[in-house]
Amino acid sequence: MNYFELFEIPVSLQVDKNTLAKKYVALQKKFHPDFYTKETEYEQEEALEKSSLINKALKVLRNPDETIKYVLQLKGLLEEEEKYQLPPAFLMEVMELNEELSADSRQQVDELETQVYLPVKHIIEHFTDATTTEELLKVKEYYYKKKYLQRILDRIAD
Repeated sequence: MNYFELFEIPVSLQVDKNTLAKKYVALQKKFHPDFYTKETEYEQEEALEKSSLINKALKVLRNPDETIKYVLQLKGLLEEEEKYQLPPAFLMEVMELNEELSADSRQQVDELETQVYLPVKHIIEHFTDATTTEELLKVKEYYYKKKYLQRILDRIAD
């Protein structure tokens, strides 16, 4: 059972936060371990495992980048610790940004992030079962580019 099935919501690259919150509350009311204190040890363990899975799923589905990663993994298009090759021009631009961190860097990173998002905006916002592998591979490239940009933002924040 994947996280979308667990929450009984359609697979999406953008999860509706209100629906997610409502489903989470309903699932916790049903499976929270506190409601199983008088049940058998097996049922208590089952509830604990289910509650843990619900919490893990919530953490992923609440985070847009983690949701994209999760969907790409579900589709078999992204592997853990994958060595993805980004275009050299993008890597050069990121390297220059990284070397010249300044007060203006945040704005530059935000602008670059917008440029990176625009080609996949429609795919992410209108994802369906009919979304092609080719389109999802564009989202995969966006995901990796965004990870690079996030590292720069993390350095700026430090």
